[in-house]
Amino acid sequence: MEKLISLCKRRGFIYPGSEIYGGIAGFWDYGPLGVELKKNIKDLWWNRFVSSREDVYGVDAAIIMNPKVWEASGHVSNFTDPLVECKKCKKRFRADHLETGACPDCEGDLGEVKQFNMMFKTMVGAVEKEGAGAYLRPETAQGIFSNFKNVLDSFSPKLPFGIAQIGKAFRNEIAPRDFIFRSREFEQMEIEYFVKGEDWQTHFDNWRDGMWSYMEDLGLNKEKIYERELQEEELAHYSEKTIDFEFDFPFGREELYGLAYRTDFDLKNHSKDSGVDLVYREQGEEPFAPHVIEPTFGVDRTVLALLSDAYREDSGEDGQGEGRVWLALKPKVAPYKVAVFPLMRNKPELVDKARNIYKEIKKYIPNTLWDDNGNVGKRYRRQDEIGTPYCVTVDFDTLEDKAVTVRDRDSMEQERVKLDELQNYLMSKLNG
Repeated sequence: MEKLISLCKRRGFIYPGSEIYGGIAGFWDYGPLGVELKKNIKDLWWNRFVSSREDVYGVDAAIIMNPKVWEASGHVSNFTDPLVECKKCKKRFRADHLETGACPDCEGDLGEVKQFNMMFKTMVGAVEKEGAGAYLRPETAQGIFSNFKNVLDSFSPKLPFGIAQIGKAFRNEIAPRDFIFRSREFEQMEIEYFVKGEDWQTHFDNWRDGMWSYMEDLGLNKEKIYERELQEEELAHYSEKTIDFEFDFPFGREELYGLAYRTDFDLKNHSKDSGVDLVYREQGEEPFAPHVIEPTFGVDRTVLALLSDAYREDSGEDGQGEGRVWLALKPKVAPYKVAVFPLMRNKPELVDKARNIYKEIKKYIPNTLWDDNGNVGKRYRRQDEIGTPYCVTVDFDTLEDKAVTVRDRDSMEQERVKLDELQNYLMSKLNG
């Protein structure tokens, strides 16, 4: 895990938040490569579950909502974790994460377990004492439920249909841990899929299949993914059935995604508390509150799963030279797809030719990178570490034979490709 964290910082995937001031626990900044990786993850999700479907509508709700939303949803009274404080060192921990009854840091005695609400409080208004108390949202789902009637009025969708959202959520975790796995600011991709109550199992199974297909599309190793149905005592207050998709992270098997059957809990509660009729009307039937299937995906946990799953290293003992580290990311999620080099950076004729080729490739593969820093061997190692699938090297022969050398990241094999065939070659490789 430490090697992966080091690579993420060194190569510009993920940085500690506010690092120049000593950092702040539970907050992380995404660098240039991390931003590209997250974008690819979100684009794949949006294309699969929203753009390519006729029955799912996208929204982008505000992070701060009327606090009554969180009262109706049950978060004010139920969104808690068990907190315990060490009497000796005064550090605080989640009681359900402790394996013994003593402090894991100093072995001191622990105090009484208290319930701690994880929502971040804030104030809305120009003057704090006159402002209204509010919360940063702890999940994106309620922004969907509060817009149920708006989408219904604007588009008149027929059941079943879904509303999707990608956005930030905030939880004041007692003990953030395991890099970006459990943090205080994170990003979610969620869908609330509205169905008739009697049909919930069919749609639940369909979304289970869809989630497996998405994980396969990302390139995650299916042998590291497990389904676990939550026991009754583990269920959230709104759920009648939940399946966790767990993943073998470097620190152990933990939740990656979740699929919940929320019944009609949310719409009924919001109808009651808001006084607004949140029902679906179908000709010839009594109005009713639809039931909900909720597939939820953590963007940050997806990033961590992909990076840890793709991390490779060898010692160089096979006669291939010094050891190397590489990220075997699927091309569709890799931050950069192609890197272009001139063999030597101090030869203008090579640099000019390589620049022209780089500009041409970038027209049809926007995520193409220019790299002329250091010798070619160092460039290959650098591109391997950030997961770039293909490197194109322009050498002196290119000026004569109008061909370039294309190197494969995983096999390290090199192939000579004519310039007039390069586009088809790269596109077939990336799409294959």
